[in-house]
Amino acid sequence: MDMNSANIEEIVKQVLAGMAGNGSSASAAAPAASGDIPKVAHVAMLTSLEHYDIKEFPMPEVGDDDILVKVEGCGICGTDAHEFKRDPFGLIPVALGHEGTGEIVKMGKNVKKDSAGKDVKVGDKVVTCMIFKDDPEITMFDLNKQNVGAADVYGLLPDDDVHLNGWFSDYILIRGGAFGSTFFNVSDLDLKSRILIEPCAVLVHAVERAKTTNILRFNSRVVVQGCGPIGLICIAVLRTLGVENIVAVDGNQQRLEFAKKMGAMKSVNFMEHKGIDALAGAVKEAFGGHLADFAFQCTGSPAAHSNIYHFIRNGGGLCELGFFINGGDATINPHFDLCSKEINLVGSWVYTLRDYATTFDFLKRAKAIGLPMDELITHTFPLEEINEAHQTNLAQKGLKIAIINK
Repeated sequence: MDMNSANIEEIVKQVLAGMAGNGSSASAAAPAASGDIPKVAHVAMLTSLEHYDIKEFPMPEVGDDDILVKVEGCGICGTDAHEFKRDPFGLIPVALGHEGTGEIVKMGKNVKKDSAGKDVKVGDKVVTCMIFKDDPEITMFDLNKQNVGAADVYGLLPDDDVHLNGWFSDYILIRGGAFGSTFFNVSDLDLKSRILIEPCAVLVHAVERAKTTNILRFNSRVVVQGCGPIGLICIAVLRTLGVENIVAVDGNQQRLEFAKKMGAMKSVNFMEHKGIDALAGAVKEAFGGHLADFAFQCTGSPAAHSNIYHFIRNGGGLCELGFFINGGDATINPHFDLCSKEINLVGSWVYTLRDYATTFDFLKRAKAIGLPMDELITHTFPLEEINEAHQTNLAQKGLKIAIINK
């Protein structure tokens, strides 16, 4: 999808215009796809720590501005893992899953185009975008803001009304009108690519943030610390932009090998080096005797954040994107780590509507140059095995774990 300024303007107008409408009854909804829609939907509801129950709810009415989607699959995000294990936001009971995609099976008569102005019809494949309905340029959401509801953020906030608002389910209702939901027609992407859209948007945004420092260039030496799905996608985004001199840092050799498949030039296993000086020396050696021009910190570990300053040259840059929840304090020396080195530091969290749309083109480009994006999804489980899927994710037995419906 080509996204020029006119496209973006149109997106913004449509999202804002959605606030003024009102949903109505299902009687005027467009015809459903071939095949019967069941009377009940199944939703994986997190009812206690480390436990989902599969709940049945009546299939909701589809209003004039709404879309009923049959869920095909949804990835398990780090945020889902935190909620599963600790419920840091106090949301239980809640329907989770925001890395989802599926097929439109029924839609209201007012639904003609997606949030980018692309035509939609029954049978098209769609994803939702986790942004504010009232400010398309915002890059984060605040759970304490009064104007945030379950229809703003699918798969994170409780919805006591319809319940079909998380992608860990077999159906999801995308509500229009006053809810102003943002969704995209992505029928030109395969299932695994569609499941990866949301996490990839996080990294497209992070790299855009990094570019604001004016340090990141084709010939930049870049270190990526943390080779879970986020770090690996970070490497892929950099590669599609033409950055080649990338060094990956992690403690898992298998992940480091995959980092090379994604485009890293070399790798450093921190388990093989004692102390930060030795580790920084290994990174420097990997760059042929130079420190990094720019670094991406993707781990969510405060200790890793403290370490990464030692990998960066004077006047270099750092993008911190590993902390999607409060992971604790990091210890740095402001003089030695930041001030005297004149480090250019940017933070990144979630994405904007512009970044989300750009991600579709990133995925196509990554596939075109041979990056194995599909291989990021290493384990799949049916909805009824969602507890086992989350435990597999917590045990770090794979990379990206996904729920795939039959």
